[in-house]
Amino acid sequence: MAALVAAAAIGLSLAALLARSPGASPAAPGLSSRTVVPAASGPLASPGAEGTAERLRVKVLSVRPHDPTAYTQGLVWDHGTLYESAGLYSTSSLRQVDPRTGRVLRRVDVPPAFFAEGLAQVGNRLLQLTWREGVAFQYDARTFQRVGEFRYEGEGWGLCDDGHRLVMSDGSDHLGFRDRHTFALLGGVDVRLDGRPATELNELECVGNAIYANVWRTDHILRIDPATGRVTALIDASGLLDPPEQEKADVLNGIAYDPDKKTFYITGKLWPKMFEVVFVPASS
Repeated sequence: MAALVAAAAIGLSLAALLARSPGASPAAPGLSSRTVVPAASGPLASPGAEGTAERLRVKVLSVRPHDPTAYTQGLVWDHGTLYESAGLYSTSSLRQVDPRTGRVLRRVDVPPAFFAEGLAQVGNRLLQLTWREGVAFQYDARTFQRVGEFRYEGEGWGLCDDGHRLVMSDGSDHLGFRDRHTFALLGGVDVRLDGRPATELNELECVGNAIYANVWRTDHILRIDPATGRVTALIDASGLLDPPEQEKADVLNGIAYDPDKKTFYITGKLWPKMFEVVFVPASS
């Protein structure tokens, strides 16, 4: 019975996700709140049908503290430590965080006129996007000293490095591919969930031949095939915070992958907790 209820919940939330207009310009990702979206008209494809996304859910392995003042926009795992980009104007920062205790080990503040967004690591460099300022800051990961910047057009939301190129989101259903060293635009792909645009793609994590993406204002994570843009899995990450915690928190955002343990760390904006998880079938 629990599995049937979970599957039904995923179906209803999927309808809301697909109902969003791909042409709409979203509001500030740093001023978000969950919204009620009308369900899509017409039947949805059944999970497991040809070309449809696998339905997964999170299985929590451990719960860790997280700074509840951090407006998490980007999260990166690096050999036992976490790098975190925290947003909002006047309070944006780059942080190094102890994943066991949530303690901030190092922090550098971003100038107040910039709204920090997604974060990626390329070798010893950290690249931090900004929302509407068209600037990606470069830092030395060892010293946190800013060593340069890139310019780009449009909004910056999520960023990850797949080992060959950078992948960037802008809040739409499109992912852009960029050169790791020059930030030049190399191309991109439109993302489709069960054949329909998957919009408001936010924080990104590159893992193997897949891209994992938070979807703004939802409890969903998408697993995306970057070669085709097809969503291969829809992951339900709802219910991680209890109601009193959720009242003080904002939306799910932040994905980091530990390749040694093959586990994910996920959290959210102003969340008091971080969760070590794996993704399992929704029916299990």
